[in-house]
Amino acid sequence: MTRRFDWTLIVLAGAIIMAINMGIRQTFGLYVVPVSQDLGLGREVFSLSIALVNLVWGAASPFAGAVADKYGSGKVILSGSVLYAIGLVIMSAAPNEATLISSGVLIGLGISATGFSSVFGAVGRAAPPEKRQLALSLTTVGSAVGQFLALPYAHTLMDVHGWAFSLLVLAATVGLMALLGTILSGKPVDTGESKQSLSQALREASGHLGFWLLTAGFFVCGFHIAVVAVHLPAFLSDQGFPAQLGVYALMLIGLANIAGSYLCGRAGEIIEKRLALTLLYLSRAAIFAAFLAFPVTQTGVLVFSLALGLLWLGTIPLTSGLITVFFGTRWLSMLYGIVFLSHQMGSFLGAWLGGVIYDHYKSYDVMWWLCIGLGLVAALLHFPIRERPATRLQAAQ
Repeated sequence: MTRRFDWTLIVLAGAIIMAINMGIRQTFGLYVVPVSQDLGLGREVFSLSIALVNLVWGAASPFAGAVADKYGSGKVILSGSVLYAIGLVIMSAAPNEATLISSGVLIGLGISATGFSSVFGAVGRAAPPEKRQLALSLTTVGSAVGQFLALPYAHTLMDVHGWAFSLLVLAATVGLMALLGTILSGKPVDTGESKQSLSQALREASGHLGFWLLTAGFFVCGFHIAVVAVHLPAFLSDQGFPAQLGVYALMLIGLANIAGSYLCGRAGEIIEKRLALTLLYLSRAAIFAAFLAFPVTQTGVLVFSLALGLLWLGTIPLTSGLITVFFGTRWLSMLYGIVFLSHQMGSFLGAWLGGVIYDHYKSYDVMWWLCIGLGLVAALLHFPIRERPATRLQAAQ
């Protein structure tokens, strides 16, 4: 990475970009009920639009990451900011199902270009090796802060001006990412780890068992997050709670996530990252099981949100940290993008399937059971990962 800026400033810029990127994305659950009612559509249609956001986001992430690794993150973030804003504007004026779905595709492309796949490479290369895990953790914390702040921001705009105008304001907010992207601009340079080509990096990753176990496990993280972020407010509304409880629940998740992202990232410095991920997914399964087992009360919802928030994005610094252990930072953005594609496939299924199951059964119980089972599967996938560098890096060391 070019050294025009100190690494701490690059981390700060990356954290703010992720705060806007993830913060706005996490508000979409607030729009499920009002958009569906105003447009006269079932919840499945808006759920499909948000599911497409997640799927396109994941599918485009490896390509956005590869371009950022080769040419720098600044231009990628600028392009993504434009697409993200246009998608939100189109969603605000959507007259029908087709327009709503097309907006999801543009938003997904925008999020992929301004998200972790573009930012992590710049941050990972800028930070000294001994500070790299900390830098990735702090960048993830930025996304948690964004979620906490964006929810009341969007909810207030919706209450005062309606959901359509609130999306226009969010589109304007996205423009800040383009400005901050200039701090992450500049063509990356070789970090001294290797002069590995893109094709060599892909071949190395494709033959690494730990990389595929990590990729498969990240699917579950995406499924969990999409189910809760998109459908928890609607679930609580169905239980007779006021809409504010859904907002407070997601805000509490975001608040707890600020501490959780940092603590989970630092846990990867104390114990093996694969063990930290195993324990994280086991804990998630237990939290979902408790939520399903006990009566749904306001206090119970807040306790559930607090507990889940501590584990919400803790997977991200641990997962990206494992990728740097395996392969170094030269192609970190691209390789993280591949793993993240699996995450977003899980997000697509969680967001869309939640709407399908609700429309069919008028209940979300099946989704909670799926969250429990998949949490156990993810724990089993991460436990056998061997946390050591690829043969190429071992030979270099």
